[in-house]
Amino acid sequence: MTGNQFPRSFLRDGDVLDDWAIIEPYIDKLRDMPIESARALDKWLVALSEVAAAVHEVGTDRYIKMTCQTDDQARKAAYLDFIENIEPKCKPRMHELNVKYAECPASRDLPRERFAVLDRSIRAEVDVFREENVALQVEEAKLEQAYQEVCGAQTVQFDGKEQTLPQLAVYAEKTDRSTRQRAWEVETERRLADRERLEDIFDELIALRHRMAQNADCTDYREYAFKVKQRFDYTPEDCVAFHLAVERSAVPVMRAAQRRRRESLGVQPLRPWDLSVDVKGRPPFAPFSTVDELCMKVSRIFHRVHPDLGAQFDEMNAKAYLDLASRKGKAPGGYQATYEEARHPFIFMNAVGVNGDVSTMIHEGGHAFHQFAARHDDLMAYRSSPIEFAEVASFGMEMLTLDLLDEFYDEQDAARAKRRKLEGIITLLPWVATIDAFQHFLYTNPHHTRDQRRAHWLGLVDRFGGVADYNGYEEARAFGWQRQLHLFEVPFYYIEYGIAKLGALQVWRNAMDDREDAVRRYREALALGGSKPLPELFETAGAAFDFSEKTVGPLVELVGRELEKLPV
Repeated sequence: MTGNQFPRSFLRDGDVLDDWAIIEPYIDKLRDMPIESARALDKWLVALSEVAAAVHEVGTDRYIKMTCQTDDQARKAAYLDFIENIEPKCKPRMHELNVKYAECPASRDLPRERFAVLDRSIRAEVDVFREENVALQVEEAKLEQAYQEVCGAQTVQFDGKEQTLPQLAVYAEKTDRSTRQRAWEVETERRLADRERLEDIFDELIALRHRMAQNADCTDYREYAFKVKQRFDYTPEDCVAFHLAVERSAVPVMRAAQRRRRESLGVQPLRPWDLSVDVKGRPPFAPFSTVDELCMKVSRIFHRVHPDLGAQFDEMNAKAYLDLASRKGKAPGGYQATYEEARHPFIFMNAVGVNGDVSTMIHEGGHAFHQFAARHDDLMAYRSSPIEFAEVASFGMEMLTLDLLDEFYDEQDAARAKRRKLEGIITLLPWVATIDAFQHFLYTNPHHTRDQRRAHWLGLVDRFGGVADYNGYEEARAFGWQRQLHLFEVPFYYIEYGIAKLGALQVWRNAMDDREDAVRRYREALALGGSKPLPELFETAGAAFDFSEKTVGPLVELVGRELEKLPV
């Protein structure tokens, strides 16, 4: 998916870096290039980025195709070929190039304003790299793919037809309680049917990740993950402080809202299938019926935020950089990936026609706009930011479009959707704390048993969970963590959602005072990509990089005040 917009200067036109025999000569050339001056080193770094982007693009394309149809054996084989035969050969050689940079005296002469973040990143990669981990990472990727395959195959017979689990989401909003219950039970039973297989996969992942940490001279995988993710600006202790802030600020508000929901519905007790239905018995949201309609309406929203954003989304749609509909064999969830050489974003999701699909589309659109904003940089490392800010791009777009949902709904339903979003924020923060705290336990206690894992999970659900009653469905509650794909595929990637949500809420707060200026600052921050440290990215967007109670408390209060203004 390369094009002429970003022409090559180092690689030969027409070369597709999908085979080691094609890749290796370029790495050899980089290894042998003299970099005795800052100018030569700058040119070398651009060439290195070009090679890395071309290889990355091959892997991204194969991953996208595999997740779009997990039961296609040819796509699976192509993806496994990349992670088994290309990545393992690239990683040690790319490490060799990182060492070449780190040991180059000219690296100290590069302009700090431009290269400080990249320099810090490369040296951190050199410090944590261990060649013996490459083979373990291959095994890890294969286990992650196995998780995708298990989930992609999960379908049920319901309402007279075979449906994917994401497609059952429409029934969670049905006003008939017995229908909601049956849909929830069918979905839960299907998930639990795979619980032992998923436990097996997860046990193997825990063991593999602990071995990686030990190989890198780390006490445990938490220490290793913080190094790999280059969390220079916060510590595990800061995460624990976030957990406590959420417990004190957001959990009581969430539980109070669920108690009001119980009273409004007139049910006793509140059950898990009662959490999404409209409390006034209004019919479920029906924002769109086809993905074409979804794209048309969300395009109008993006144009209203800023014409450039609308044009970028329209380009993605026209060029088929979207795969949106749910279907059998498709991996769960939603994501935005980037074809790094073409410098073009791609959006994947499982749309079934519910309100959550609108949020997902807008969220992933925010990620895509981030990629468009930073695509001008010749250094691949600067074309994306740390996840903590990347999610500000997506959550920030959700908040900036909160009052534009009239493209999908009439006035009443637009207000209802806004309420749903704000209530969702109050629910999300405790869930982030739950998943993050769970991972701290998992990886600082790598030899835990399954019973200990389950007990710790249930303790966290007691600490951060809502008031829904799971009596008679204890297994569903005990294995609820298996629904969270991040635990399997991207370990220690979840606290970022909480940090970023706080940043996005600050962007939203700014927009209440001056929308035009808030959008301008937001877009300026996106254009920085990853070229600045996290605190500076947040500051540029008009937000403080802080996730202690000092920040969490007032923002939760702000959401509460806005909820009071909206009709129930």
